[in-house]
Amino acid sequence: MGFPSNIFNSHSKKDGDFFLGIKKILGFKPKNISIYEMAFLHRSVNEKDQKGNPMNYERLEFLGDSMLGTIISLHLYNVVPEGDEGYLTKMRSKIVSRKHLNELGKGLGLINFVKSRIPKSHFGENIHGNVFEALVGAVYLDRGYKYCEKFINHRVIEPYVDIEQLEGKVISYKSLVIEWCQKQKKTFDYDVYEDTGNDALKHFAVKLTIGNKVMAKARATSKKKAEEKASKRAFFALQNKMNRSLPNGHL
Repeated sequence: MGFPSNIFNSHSKKDGDFFLGIKKILGFKPKNISIYEMAFLHRSVNEKDQKGNPMNYERLEFLGDSMLGTIISLHLYNVVPEGDEGYLTKMRSKIVSRKHLNELGKGLGLINFVKSRIPKSHFGENIHGNVFEALVGAVYLDRGYKYCEKFINHRVIEPYVDIEQLEGKVISYKSLVIEWCQKQKKTFDYDVYEDTGNDALKHFAVKLTIGNKVMAKARATSKKKAEEKASKRAFFALQNKMNRSLPNGHL
């Protein structure tokens, strides 16, 4: 696998606790614990393998993202035979959304296993989803496709994948607002400006205008988040009208 067994001291109590913790999360025994150690190794540690290659969870995250998408796609293909490509893509996007993966990683307490030189309080929300994907990649490398599928079924599909609920779950309120405005031939504008308030972090404010009416205002730490927040407020203000005009209810 390319992971030297002496990178981590597997005889320490701490690593013994790590093995038991990972076993509990997976529901089965890891074979090569060094791969799982890699899944929680932050780049700030600046570890390198014997060939001088950087060692951190990012490559496993890439692999895990692919495996997660493949296994979720196969599940949807099998359980929704009537779903076309667009429908299946939308359902998969909801299951593997960054927000959902962050919730999964946080619920499993994965950040407690992360080895880093950066205080964990300084990490953003995405660390939870990133290490969850890295863990999926580690399972695939360690135990192969069948165990990877077993893990995703246990931790993602069985507890969270309900097709009827997913059909009513909104991914992007902004896309819904834009779609509705285009269908109704209404003009819309997201007026974004920097908010010079007293917050430590720079904020952006958004004013969403539909037609000649200001429908919502919002502020957040990024333009994208502020636009989405304003869109959500506009959506609920216009929900009855949107539900009548958009296909499949508000989706």
